[in-house]
Amino acid sequence: MKIVIAGAGEVGTHLAKMLTDESHDIVLLDDSPEKLSKISSQIDLMTTVGSAHSFEDLKKTGIAKADLFIAVTPFEERNVFACSMASYLGVGRTIARINNSEYLKENYKAKLKNMGIHELIYPESLAAKEIIASVKQTVTRQLIEFSHGKLVLLGIKVRENAMVINKSLKELKLERHNISVVAINRENVTIIPKGEDMIHDGDIVFFVTTPLAQQHLFDITGKKVFGVKNIMFLGGSRIAQKAVEKMGDQYRIKIIEVNREKCDKIADKFGNTLVINGDGRDIKLLKDEGIEKMDAFVATTGNSETNILSCHLAKSFGVRRTIAEVENLAFMGLAEKMDIGSVINKKLNAASYIYKFTLNAAISKVKCLTASDAEVFEFIAKSGAKITDKPLQYLEFPEEAVIGGYIRGESGYIANGNTIIQEGDKVVVFTLPAGIKKLEKFFK
Repeated sequence: MKIVIAGAGEVGTHLAKMLTDESHDIVLLDDSPEKLSKISSQIDLMTTVGSAHSFEDLKKTGIAKADLFIAVTPFEERNVFACSMASYLGVGRTIARINNSEYLKENYKAKLKNMGIHELIYPESLAAKEIIASVKQTVTRQLIEFSHGKLVLLGIKVRENAMVINKSLKELKLERHNISVVAINRENVTIIPKGEDMIHDGDIVFFVTTPLAQQHLFDITGKKVFGVKNIMFLGGSRIAQKAVEKMGDQYRIKIIEVNREKCDKIADKFGNTLVINGDGRDIKLLKDEGIEKMDAFVATTGNSETNILSCHLAKSFGVRRTIAEVENLAFMGLAEKMDIGSVINKKLNAASYIYKFTLNAAISKVKCLTASDAEVFEFIAKSGAKITDKPLQYLEFPEEAVIGGYIRGESGYIANGNTIIQEGDKVVVFTLPAGIKKLEKFFK
C-alpha cells in the first residue's frame, strides 16, 4: 500500500516507522528539511519537503496514486484542509488528526465526508478514555473491551500470591472458566504461550475473558478490586482536561498545574474541579494538597521522566492507582520496572486507530499494547474466509498469533481447538508484529 503522511512530528514519525516495518511504501511530507533529514537517516522511506496545504507539494508525493493520506501536523485546520485537497487530487482514503471534539459530532460527519475527510483521529480523547478505564478497573495494567464489553482483554501483573503461579496452562485448564491466556510479557519479552508454559511471579499476563468470568480471574490472580473517589492530576494538559470532562461529577478531582494562565482557564472550564497553581515536583505541595489521601494519581505533564518519577513518588505515599503519560517509547520499560500502574501513549493510540486501514481484512478494532510489543485485533470473519473453513486446530494458524475468543450475536466466547468460526463472527486475535501480515490470508 502507498501511504503519504503529512507531518513529521512525534505521531507522524512513529507512524512512518511502524508502517515502513510493515513493508508499506511510505512518503513523509513536512516543511522542515532538518526533521526529514534526521528521519530518513533512521527509516527507509521517501521524504518530500513542502507544505501539507499546497497542491503542488502534495502532487510531488505522488498523492494521486496513493491509497491512504494521513495528516498529523500539530494544526487541526491544516490537517482537515490537507485531507480535502488530497481527496481532490485522487487519494483513496484520508485520515486527519484533530484536537477538537466538535469535529466528531454526528451531524458534521456527512459534511466532512463530502469535503473528502473520511476519518478523524483525536489522540487526546483516546488517551483520556484509557485513563478513565484505568481508574475504573484498578487491578489491571491494561483493559480493552470488544463489542461493548462482550469480551475483555486484561493485562494483569501477577504476584507471588496468585493461585496461577508456577503451574502450566495445560494444568490450569482456564478455558473451563471462560478464561484464555493469550500472551505473557516477561522482562519486556512477549511470549505467545503454549500448554506447557507457566506463569511466573512478576509476569504481565494478558487474559481474554467474558464479563461474568472477570471476578474468578481476579480471584485466581490474587487481585482485589478497590474503588476510586479522590484523584489528583499532575499537569493540566489537553489529555487531563478531556479526562476530567468525561469523568463528570462522580470523582473528587484536583489538578496541579505550574502555568498560572492555564490554571485560570481550567478553573473556569471545570467548576467542580480544584485547580492548584504550583510545581507538582514539590513534595511539600503534594503533601499539603493531600496526596496521601488520594485513591489515584494521574501524571500528564509534557515530560515522560517527570510523569514516571511523580507516579513512583505517589506510590511511596500510598496511592494505590497511578497512571503516567509516557510519550518517549524508550522509557516504557523503565515505567514498568518502577511498577507504574498504567502507561498511556498517544503515538500508540494513533497507530492502533490507523492500523485497520492498512490491512486487507475487515477489522472493527485494533489496539497496540503499552505493556507489550504486540497488537490485538478484532477481525470480522467474511463469507468464504479461510478462518471459517475448519476447526481452529487444523488451520495452521501463525505461531506468532493466538485467537483468544470470538463474539457471535450478543455473546462472547473463549476459543479452543475445536472452535469453528462462522461468517459474521468478530474474532479477537493477539499477535506479535511478525504475525500481522500472515493473519490477512485467514480473514480477507
